[in-house]
This record gives sequence, C-alpha cells and structure tokens, in this order.
Amino acid sequence: MSGGPCSFGLTDDGRDLLNRIQHSLPLLADLARADLLLYCKADSSSEAQVVAEAKPHSVPSIYSDSQLSKKVGVADEPAVLRVFARGKPEQQVRREFVRGSQTVQVVHPVKSGQSVVGALSTETSLVDRERQQEKGIVFQRAMAQLRRIVLQGQLEGGQNIGPIGEHDGSMVVDSRGQILYISPIAENLYRRQGLTRPLLGARLADLRTDESSFFKALESGVCVEDVVEEGPLVWVRKAIPLVASPVTSWWKRLREPEELDGVILVIQDITEERRKEQELKIKSAMIQEIHHRVKNNLQTIAALLRLQARRTGSEEVVDVLRQTINRILSVAVVHEFLSHDESSIINIKDVCQRILDEVTQGVLDPDKRIRIALEGSNIYLPAQQATSCALIVNELLQNAVEHGFSNRWEGTITITLHDNGNNLTLEIVDDGQGLPPGFSFSRGTNLGLQIVSTLAREDLKGAFELVNGSGSSQGGTHCGVRAMVTIPKAQRGQKVASAAIR
Repeated sequence: MSGGPCSFGLTDDGRDLLNRIQHSLPLLADLARADLLLYCKADSSSEAQVVAEAKPHSVPSIYSDSQLSKKVGVADEPAVLRVFARGKPEQQVRREFVRGSQTVQVVHPVKSGQSVVGALSTETSLVDRERQQEKGIVFQRAMAQLRRIVLQGQLEGGQNIGPIGEHDGSMVVDSRGQILYISPIAENLYRRQGLTRPLLGARLADLRTDESSFFKALESGVCVEDVVEEGPLVWVRKAIPLVASPVTSWWKRLREPEELDGVILVIQDITEERRKEQELKIKSAMIQEIHHRVKNNLQTIAALLRLQARRTGSEEVVDVLRQTINRILSVAVVHEFLSHDESSIINIKDVCQRILDEVTQGVLDPDKRIRIALEGSNIYLPAQQATSCALIVNELLQNAVEHGFSNRWEGTITITLHDNGNNLTLEIVDDGQGLPPGFSFSRGTNLGLQIVSTLAREDLKGAFELVNGSGSSQGGTHCGVRAMVTIPKAQRGQKVASAAIR
C-alpha cells in the first residue's frame, strides 16, 4: 500500500484486498470525477490512516497536497470512523468550501468476509456531484456497480487504463451491445464519423465502427485499452467490464436495482496529438537529414583542402591547411552525431573519442610512441556547446602533439572530463617538454590557443587555463603542460547548458 504499513487488525487476506483496490483507484476516480482516499485502521483503534489516494484527471482535485499517510480521528473524519464501527456506508455534506462550492463525502466500507478492513472515501464538490447525477440513472447504476466491483477487489486490469480526461466521451453498453447511455461528447465523436441518427438504444454492431475493445472486455472480464483509426480520426477506446453479482434472495432483488452485464466504454480523441507527433517526426527526420548533408559537405571541403595541400610546395601552407582540415572535421563529428540521434544533446565523451581517433590517424607521427587516453564521465551538452567543445579538444590535442613532443619520441596525453556539480571541466594533460621559459599566453601568437580562448570565454562563458605541470620533472626542469577549460552549467539563463551524467 502506498501510504506505508498499516497492519492494525489486518489479516493477509485483508491486506491483499486493500492492495488490489489500490490498483483500481485512479480509474474509479476519473470516472467518478472525485478524489478517492483509502483508509485502514491506524495503530490506535480510534484513528484511521490514508494508505492510498487517487486524484481525478476529469475534474480539478479538491486537495492541493497529498493526503498519503495522514492519520485522522473522530473529530477530523467522523464518517470514516463510523464506517469502521458500523460497517455501513456514510454520506455527509461538509461545511468547507472548495472553489466556491461545498464538498460531498461518501464513505463505503471495505469488507473481507464479515470484517471491515478499510474504508473508501469518495470526495467531490457539490457542483461536480450534481453534474454526475445529471447523467441519468443508468450511468449512476453503472458507477455504483463499478464501485462495488472495485471494493471487492474484482476489477482486473484497471491499472492498465490511462487517465480519463474531462473531454473524453463515455457510454454504458449491455452484453447484447445495446447502448443504454451515451454522453454528449461521445455522441459528437460518432457524429464526426457521419452517424447522424440518435445513438441511444442503438446496437454497436450497427455503427460500423471498430468496437473490438468492447467485445474483448466483455469476453475476458479484463479492462481493455486500444488505439483505433476511425477514418481520419484516431481514438483511444477504453473498455471497463461490468459483471453483475448473483442475487440469491428474491427480497434483495426487490429492494436493490438490478445490475447489468456489460461494459463502460470511454472514447478519447487523440487525432490532434497524433498529427502533431507525426509533424514532429517529419521535422526531426528533416533536421537529421540536414545534419547528415552538412557533415558530408564539411568532409567534401576537407577533401578539397587535402588536394590543395598536395599541390602546394610550401610546408608552411601545408601545415596551415592541415590544421584547417582538422578543425573542419571536428565540427563534422558533431553533425554526424546529430544526424544519428533525434535529440540535440550530445555525449562529449563520444565526440572526444572520435577526435582522438582523427588526431591519432592524421597528426601523430607513426614512428613516435605517443599514447592518447580518454578518461572521465559521460557528459551531455546541447549541440552548440558540443561544437565548441569539439573545436577546443581538437586544438588542444594538436597543440600537445606538435609542441609537447616535437623533440620527444614517446609520452602520454590524457583527456579527462569532470562534472563538478556547478561546472564542467575539460582537462588535457601531457608529459611532454612543457611551455618554453617566459611563455605568456597574452603575448602568444598561436592561432589554435587563440581559438580555444575565444570559444571558452565568449561562447561557453567559461575559463581557459594553460600552465606547466604534469607532476613530473627532468633535470630539475618542470615538464608537461596542463590545459583546462571550465564551463559553468548555467549560461545566460539557457534552459539546458548543463551536463547530465547518465
């Protein structure tokens, strides 16, 4: 039970019954257009405790907060405590006003054999109760029968029925398929199918619509929910079976209204939602195709620049073109990820791995034993920030390879990703020859480092730091370089500028 243990005087059968009832409460709350509170006796015999609750989707709840685990006494809920004591239903109109209307409370006992093991309180505003009563005697009897089935723990599959809203249409249909009650909303939905004749009293078989959910619920005795296409419309059909209890006493048959064998049908029109979903799928597919074409175009530009690099005789021009090619390809990596994933959130660790592979194949001297390692968590960023990070990683890796190991034949470069709570850190550390004496980033002319600084500060609103220090030294000279970019998670009020650890 949702509200926690409540074992005062409960047997295993009683506890099992309350659990089965709990599963059906959301469905009953929606159809009854009321708040439902399920009570059992608390540790004190003079108190009861809420062990489950269900708020309706069809009308606003009368409670602004959860009532779970709330304990009440006679002064708080006299009707509830009387039901436990007498084992008979209680009804009262409360003095409190909710949204300008008084509330009505009806409490029914939950019995396991002859013992009262719980109490179900149905609470609704007086206005909503009057609207329910306006639906007629057939609907009222159907709801009373459904409540009896729920209280006996006999409703099967009720937890599999989705929420029922105020704009959904309802019907009561007997076992022969004859419509005994139909709401104006349901009748209007059928009229959109071209059925203009009165439907009250008609048979489902004559409507020429897909009523398979009715027959499945009737035959199986289990609640059924299906999505069906009715011409241009898309409906969700929800079928709740009603099974009449056997009446063994002729005197009871005279005193109580006869129950019916049939089904409560609810129709939800989701045509507009499906249309919007389809439009979003088409839009998403188009965006993915655009990213795919952008990636291909960038790779084509990179290929043209490679051709140009082969035709030039200047080593300086070749070096500039190679760096430009790597920058273009680092952006292409992001577009490749976007072309395969509907979301615009990208795993930076995957991007770093792809760039690492590109640098290993295209920049590293195959005669040198330089190892590039990737460590840290999966960090997810929006596409714009991911693109900036891809460029930063590309520039810092190339800088470490070219300057840290220009005179060395082996070493290690480590890329590490950190999520520090309020910010993210991208760190690239090498054990190469370190920065030259008197190095000042502010006086540097390295274009790659200027790009990193601009992207970190202007685009990512973060900070960039470049210092000597990998923790090792040779001959008393500190070696290695640590480059660190810190990115704050909140950027100018953006909705998602943070990284999510998955």
